[in-house]
Amino acid sequence: MRTGSQIVRVAFTYIGTVVGAGFASGQEILQFFTRYGWLASLTIALSSILFIWIGIKLMLMAHDLKATSYEDLNRAIFGQKIGNAISLFMMLVLFGITTVMLAGGGTVFEEQLHLSYQTGLFVTLILAYFVLSRGIGAIMTVNSIVVPIMLLFSVVIVVYTWHSPASGNWLRITSDDSLGKIWFAPFLYTAFNLAMAQAVLVPMGASIRDRSVLYWGGLLGGAGIGLLLLSAHYALSAQMPGIAQFEIPMGNIINRLGSVPQIAYLLVIYGEIFTTFIADAYGLSQQLQQRMKLNPKVILVSILMLSYLVSQIGFKILLSALYPLFGFISVVWLVLMIWRNRKRAM
Repeated sequence: MRTGSQIVRVAFTYIGTVVGAGFASGQEILQFFTRYGWLASLTIALSSILFIWIGIKLMLMAHDLKATSYEDLNRAIFGQKIGNAISLFMMLVLFGITTVMLAGGGTVFEEQLHLSYQTGLFVTLILAYFVLSRGIGAIMTVNSIVVPIMLLFSVVIVVYTWHSPASGNWLRITSDDSLGKIWFAPFLYTAFNLAMAQAVLVPMGASIRDRSVLYWGGLLGGAGIGLLLLSAHYALSAQMPGIAQFEIPMGNIINRLGSVPQIAYLLVIYGEIFTTFIADAYGLSQQLQQRMKLNPKVILVSILMLSYLVSQIGFKILLSALYPLFGFISVVWLVLMIWRNRKRAM
């Protein structure tokens, strides 16, 4: 495969792993960035730098260590004892996010397609097994399909907003929140997403021979995430403050473009749920294979079935209960990662 094509596949996989349902719906961008006014442009820039820097570091370190899973990487960075503790917790986090994403897939079928919640779960599980049983290459292929569609939607939304009378809001909206809260938001957002993304970034880094592919793929992927954040913030800002009342803010904007964009956007949301679901399930299966001497397909089926059972709790309950805790622990992980990298560079 040509180097340029590999770089693009790495970048798309990085973007697809980070960009989940909360991103596609606009809710994450609204809560972590747009609500803070014009300063969000600066905090998005900071978040983009972190995505590029830490993303490249993760993949290159995984490449050099030939890490089978993120557990190998955590042990190398933090030592045996701390690394094992972090990996164990991350395993629980990955399972939690996996169940949230599966429940999200069921909710899309129920609320948007007017089919049963269980139908959504089963369709997602079947598709996931088909992809996951084929390994990291299949995951990269899925992201290479979903992410370009997401990028196209971002361009359409930016063009639509450009002609809006309030298109300049992103440079002039103010916020009453404290500077501490505003500047903590990008660290929290980046930490959570990077901690989860290592489930795919690590095995992907180990599987690609050319370090330059990982470097440029990480650079392009991190920059792509930043541009997606900025484009969504630009569009949402033009609709503030009214847009904040909607559960799916971006959906409210898309609805003004006609029925065809609405259907396509629905597929984008489901696609982003699906890419995050397979990414986390894959990372979880890779770690369990190191700990358990079982057939990989047995482990995979067990993960999917257990996720199905827990997903019966429901999307909103799982989301509200698990994400705050995961976000806090992820910030601790990011601080340790930056600190360890600083020490290694000295």
